[in-house]
Amino acid sequence: MFASAAQRAERITFGTSIVPTYPRHPITMAQGAMTVDQLAPGRLKLGVGPSHRPGIEGTWGLEFNKPLSHLREYVTILNALLNEGEVDFDGEQLHAHIRIAQPTQVHVMISALRTGSFRLSGELTEGGISWMCPLPYIRDVATPAQQEGADAAGRPKPAMIVHTPIVVSEDREAVRAAARQQFGFYQRLPFYSRMLQAAGYEEAADSEFTDRMADGLIISGSANEVGDRVRSLGEYGVDEMLAAIVQLREGGREARRRTLDLLGEIASE
Repeated sequence: MFASAAQRAERITFGTSIVPTYPRHPITMAQGAMTVDQLAPGRLKLGVGPSHRPGIEGTWGLEFNKPLSHLREYVTILNALLNEGEVDFDGEQLHAHIRIAQPTQVHVMISALRTGSFRLSGELTEGGISWMCPLPYIRDVATPAQQEGADAAGRPKPAMIVHTPIVVSEDREAVRAAARQQFGFYQRLPFYSRMLQAAGYEEAADSEFTDRMADGLIISGSANEVGDRVRSLGEYGVDEMLAAIVQLREGGREARRRTLDLLGEIASE
């Protein structure tokens, strides 16, 4: 899809957020990224992450072992191959020995939920991409961890990218109902459950998705209210937002259009 779009789009950036790592060897991942980079030099943001045990073991039949260590080795290989043009690496889980024609301009980023992955993003990548993380958690936990990783590596802190649900709608009950349907399973996944508990949502320990959780995770309200919250994201340490528009059961198309129009206005400011 990126390769097709790159033939017509001369300026936009392409981002993958997030490609699971376990089913794809990092050399294979890098080869796909190289193709896009040749067509759109410097315009690919390659977001990768380990995903979760149920999907990796249940769907792919692969062992989900030491995901943070796996991700560190994976990114180490990607960075060497994409940034330097060659890699000679033997780790605990991954091995890679190959040389390519020339380095690329691909920007490698990783998914992040807990302090370890945010710290790793600061140490080795060009950005950490969160999902379903409350904004106070980004400010108080994620950003300091990312800064700590960057400081340890002696490099500037990379981008903090927040992928967040959003919708312009003042029908709070409709938003909550949509949230339960579309996002009400995340708290049952161990990584998300622990993150939400650390963010102050103790009910996640019981696999419960509450109205309080929906209100805290989703940016919603009138156009003015949503606009104010989006414009204030920098106060929480956010450098870039990925908008996941909540699909309402009734009036969803109109709400989506309102949300896109508002985001377009903010982007052009």
